[in-house]
Amino acid sequence: METLKYSKIKSEGQYLSYCKILEEIVDQDNKEFQDEIELLTLLIEKWDSDHNSFYDSDPVEVLKLLMEEHHLRAKDLVPILELTKGTISKILSYQKGFSKASISKLSAYFMVSQEAFNRPYTLKNLRKPGDSVNQKSWSGANPAPEMQIRKSENQKAFAVELQYKEKNW
Repeated sequence: METLKYSKIKSEGQYLSYCKILEEIVDQDNKEFQDEIELLTLLIEKWDSDHNSFYDSDPVEVLKLLMEEHHLRAKDLVPILELTKGTISKILSYQKGFSKASISKLSAYFMVSQEAFNRPYTLKNLRKPGDSVNQKSWSGANPAPEMQIRKSENQKAFAVELQYKEKNW
């Protein structure tokens, strides 16, 4: 009986080895390797789905990772999201959450599930209603509140809840 050239990936080392092999045969651009490319792709994707915490990550970190992989900077997201550089900066610094439209556009652009961006995460550096914009009010013993964004039960709207680190503001 002939032994299989490839089998189910069972270790990180085997995964890395298969990735390297796949990269090498794809670079050859030879149609005779098409079945091998498809098999390796399936095995690698299965390992990724079982072992990759991509979808467990904070949505802003997911976006930053995707931007790095695609060699994009914040300004490159302006035409993709149809937002200002300032708004994108606020999203990347956890000062503003993703809108439904932004989630949809990011998902389509990066070809990932909307779930990657449509998960709870904490926003930072928000002001309480009535606070002045004076930066000094955010230093020292008065930490900024954090805002928790959660999907509602119908998954179309977001519930927003302020959580203060200290009882006294």
